[in-house]
Amino acid sequence: MKRGTIGVDIGTSSSKGVLVDERGQIIASATVAHDVERPRSGWVEMDAQVWWAEFVELSRRLVAEASVHRISVAGVGVSGMGPCVLLVDEQGDPVRPAILYGIDTRATAQIERLTRELGADEITRIGGSALTTQAGGPKIAWIADEEPEVYRRARRLFMPASWLAFQLTGSYVLDHQSASQVSPLYDVESERWHEPWWQRYAPGIEAPPLRWPQEIAGTVTAAAAGATGIPEGTPVIVGTIDAWTEAVSAGAHRPGDLMLMYGTTMFLVATGTTTLRTPSMWTTVGAFPGTRNLAGGLATSGALTAWLKQLSDADYPTLLAEAEESGPGARGLLMLPYFAGERTPILDPEARGVIAGLTVTHGRGDLYRAALEATALGVRHNVETMRAAGADIRRIVAVGGGTQGSLWLRVVSDVTGLVQEVPRITIGASYGAAFLAAGAVAPDGAAPRIEDWNPVETVVEPDADRAATYDRLFDLYLDLYRGSKEVVHALAALQRTEGTPT
Repeated sequence: MKRGTIGVDIGTSSSKGVLVDERGQIIASATVAHDVERPRSGWVEMDAQVWWAEFVELSRRLVAEASVHRISVAGVGVSGMGPCVLLVDEQGDPVRPAILYGIDTRATAQIERLTRELGADEITRIGGSALTTQAGGPKIAWIADEEPEVYRRARRLFMPASWLAFQLTGSYVLDHQSASQVSPLYDVESERWHEPWWQRYAPGIEAPPLRWPQEIAGTVTAAAAGATGIPEGTPVIVGTIDAWTEAVSAGAHRPGDLMLMYGTTMFLVATGTTTLRTPSMWTTVGAFPGTRNLAGGLATSGALTAWLKQLSDADYPTLLAEAEESGPGARGLLMLPYFAGERTPILDPEARGVIAGLTVTHGRGDLYRAALEATALGVRHNVETMRAAGADIRRIVAVGGGTQGSLWLRVVSDVTGLVQEVPRITIGASYGAAFLAAGAVAPDGAAPRIEDWNPVETVVEPDADRAATYDRLFDLYLDLYRGSKEVVHALAALQRTEGTPT
């Protein structure tokens, strides 16, 4: 009987699972769609019990496929969106829905308070990054401030990957990469919790023991085996945040690499060996010992194209064909993709989407083209900010569901001037989780190489003839944000008053 591994990732819009064999061949995959909750403007939450229920459903389907194909499940990999803040009580039950990553912007008052109390320079020195909506620490503080009765019951902190590992093994652990995004409670240079700040801003909560993502958290318990079908005693890795797991899945986790993750949001991870600090990006520990990351993210990406699809009542092939016909510059349209605020590099939760240049002659293809170009311009803004901070970006690897369409990839390469490599398998973080699990359970010296599992299949080159058009558009993109900032902030305030979800 052949050996294989299962990888499961809890994402923003769905949970995905994959069963792979020892050579990295995908034997089976499964997906369960879900929605996040947006109870108020700027709030984005999810019930953690859904994460476990979906893991159980996916694992049962994958274990059944393993039986059909005579594959023994040798290990389990877990991954999930993040950084999220899930607090649980003494019994391990969530005290409230999990607060999601940077798309949840509720903790602005706590960001300001912690920055004032600790000092911006000291926060950056210890935690690596300025506090933003991406940081976990202010969200813990928000629960303590705004929901004190809930907070008093809280005893432990989880994220999606560590929650799955806990449900499967009973082990309470968190990986270093995820911990480094619980800013400012983690010391990036010492690679440990910063105890004085933990006690000050997370009192009463047991700091999770820290390990690396590829380490084994424990083995599947009898109870978890009964629920999931995974054999009791199967090793489970610690896991990490999906963007980093996805970088591993494509081999984009070595110094000089930049990963672009095309998904509901857009995520960028540049890897090096030096801790780089800049106010407008996220400095984190890497997925492996000895590495550091400069990361960034757009708050909307696939979410924006899905919104346009819903509004236009057209399918994606039609929209892509019409966007191709529209051509570079979308016939004079320019869009700011800040429809859910924006993360890096502007760090502006009050930003909003803008469509400039509209006339009655524009059609849905022009709007769709402008949306693709807006995300590409956002990527360029992030890349230029990373390089200005000292990031050595030598290799670009594109991953995620958006890589399935060639137009979006071409637009990003044309706008940024960057060559993109696309690996053969772009199924995402679940594949990376399965790879990490395979390495964790492999005999000494027999760990698989991601280059063998998932070689580069497509290379996308920028079109030099379009450089001048997109250089001009990028300048206008920056000007449009500066020029509309005051107006959209006022509109954001009106939306909060009226309770409009964002």
